[in-house]
Amino acid sequence: MSEVPQISTDLYHEIVDFADGTPEPVRWLAGHFTEWSIILLGALLVVAAAPRLGAGPRRLALALAAPVAVVLAYGASELLKSLVDEDRPCRTPADLVIIAGHCPPAGDWSFPSNHSTIAGALAAVILLLSPRLAWYAVPLAVLAAFSRTFVGVHYPHDVVAGLLLGALVGTVGTPLLARPVAELLRRRDRRADRPLQLKGRAPS
Repeated sequence: MSEVPQISTDLYHEIVDFADGTPEPVRWLAGHFTEWSIILLGALLVVAAAPRLGAGPRRLALALAAPVAVVLAYGASELLKSLVDEDRPCRTPADLVIIAGHCPPAGDWSFPSNHSTIAGALAAVILLLSPRLAWYAVPLAVLAAFSRTFVGVHYPHDVVAGLLLGALVGTVGTPLLARPVAELLRRRDRRADRPLQLKGRAPS
């Protein structure tokens, strides 16, 4: 089991205690928002990518590479979880009251937060595809990450690490993946244009 920073443990208990004292509608919203936020970010990605689907090879390649980078970020998060083996904070103490209602099962490790990683990656690729939509995506990703501590299933350092990991993989991985995809698209376009050129050639 990994060593949990004391400052993160203290902050976790302060946030969870505060969350437990909030009105019922706030707790209900937080409990659902932690899942809805990822769906909303996914919808923003679709909106950001849609205008590029009929564009040139480079713009289209970025749109195609973006969701792949998000999946890779999730994979990196899962790999780190298996290496770090940090237990969930909601398992100690046993009488801790959390908005989530129940703690994830043993073996579903805490560091880094998968939700936060996905949120960070989605925000990063949306920023690459549509800076205008990033004004909505980035705050939404931060709130999505914070909600994981607010509902009691992650330490603060879990969600910060997840956000940074997702943002890094999304920012670096998308352009790297887009390069070979763009080249494949250019070759496809050249092959599609070649028969048209041969048909338009006058007989000798």
